[in-house]
Amino acid sequence: MKKPLMIIFLGPPGSGKGTQAELLRNKFGLEYFGSGVALRKRQKVGDFTGKKIGEVMERGEWIPESVICGLWMDKLEKFKHKRKFNGLIYDGGPRQILEAEIFDVALKWYEWQDIKVIFINISRKESLNRLTKRRQCKKCGRIIPWIGEFKKLKKCDKCGGELITRSDDKFQSIKKRLEEFKNETMPTINYYKKQNRLIKINGEQSIEDVFKDILRALK
Repeated sequence: MKKPLMIIFLGPPGSGKGTQAELLRNKFGLEYFGSGVALRKRQKVGDFTGKKIGEVMERGEWIPESVICGLWMDKLEKFKHKRKFNGLIYDGGPRQILEAEIFDVALKWYEWQDIKVIFINISRKESLNRLTKRRQCKKCGRIIPWIGEFKKLKKCDKCGGELITRSDDKFQSIKKRLEEFKNETMPTINYYKKQNRLIKINGEQSIEDVFKDILRALK
């Protein structure tokens, strides 16, 4: 029986993790967990936690580990029960060392051992440029990156919806997220690096070339 392909995507805000995750997901038929997507979905529930998630994200701050862990533990249990499970992409996390340690324990609990950690690296300058200019579809929620042919889009290329700037892509929120990435997530990346589990990819290439490098690394 073929082992599921377990992939963690890490990188600065705007590095293209979501785009690459979608490409891999389609190629290998993988399940997807994106912390940002999950949080926005949880926010719509409208209870105390949902409302607080909205407030915290609006300020550009991070959600506590306990909330994030609860979200992906529910997902892992559902994936374990799927008849056909080819693997999982975790897009944008774990963000902190404590999360990484808990995620390792969770994957071991579900008997998934072989995990690839991919770090898509771009400069701070590139992050700021991409994030201040990228759009999101108001109708279906698709993120439109500010790169290559996507720059020319006037409407969503999937559903034709209106393209807007995300509330957490305002300049001050972006600066705060970049600082938190440097202070919180870079130690997590170094945690994986020390364990020889980190695959570093140059994210300042075309989408196609980044994807080719990822496929090459996974082989």
